[in-house]
Amino acid sequence: MRIAAEGVVVRYPGLDVPALDGVSLEVTPGTLYAVLGPNGSGKSTLMRALLGVSPLAGGQVTLEGRAVNQWNRRERARAVGAVPQSESIAFPLTTREMVAMGRYPYLAALAGEGPDDRVAIAAALEACDVTALAERDVTTLSGGELQRARIARALAQRPRALVLDEPTASLDIRHEMGILELLRGSADAGMTVLLITHGLDRAAQFADRMLLLSRGKVAAEGPPTDVIREDVLADVYGWPVSVHADPDSGSPRVTPRRVRP
Repeated sequence: MRIAAEGVVVRYPGLDVPALDGVSLEVTPGTLYAVLGPNGSGKSTLMRALLGVSPLAGGQVTLEGRAVNQWNRRERARAVGAVPQSESIAFPLTTREMVAMGRYPYLAALAGEGPDDRVAIAAALEACDVTALAERDVTTLSGGELQRARIARALAQRPRALVLDEPTASLDIRHEMGILELLRGSADAGMTVLLITHGLDRAAQFADRMLLLSRGKVAAEGPPTDVIREDVLADVYGWPVSVHADPDSGSPRVTPRRVRP
């Protein structure tokens, strides 16, 4: 699934400047695309705009060449699996029940799960290493365990695209790398994956292309070596950094510099 934005502008009431100002991007099938930027740069707003949640003051967003607001909720949920940065849980449910919510777009009203649904749920639980937590109430999960369950819910949808906001937040290094390998493998299998993250090194290690936002505008876009540059990062983040190539992968690595001895 091709996800594209052209000249997107989003404004929030009471703010003098747009939250997004002329942002354009294109994510094609088989691509892992990372969106980065400082706090308040517009990353989460961009995710909401791509999903048709934030009204646009200008520009357009398309999924498969069709305006995002022309997709109804059910068909969009079948096509795009979304993991927002946070969410509230309004009622008690087990981990399996949360993951099973990913099958709702395929179920008729009051219909129960079918064999395909159960297979998709089990596969998603296993892929995110939460099978052992299936009968746990989600309110008893750690932050990292809950995050993995939320990613599993998106995978259970069996979508053509994944859009994830900070999916590896709260994860230990094993599960962080496991989820990133899972997303990389999904892209390699033809899925469209858009990942919002603060992790510069991890994004450079796994992404095909990157978009760097600064104050709602595009500061840089392209392959990691074009975006992860000392001058660009120092200007956007307001802090001096050193960039060098990882000796194993060759991907750029970022080291913040100390400004005091």
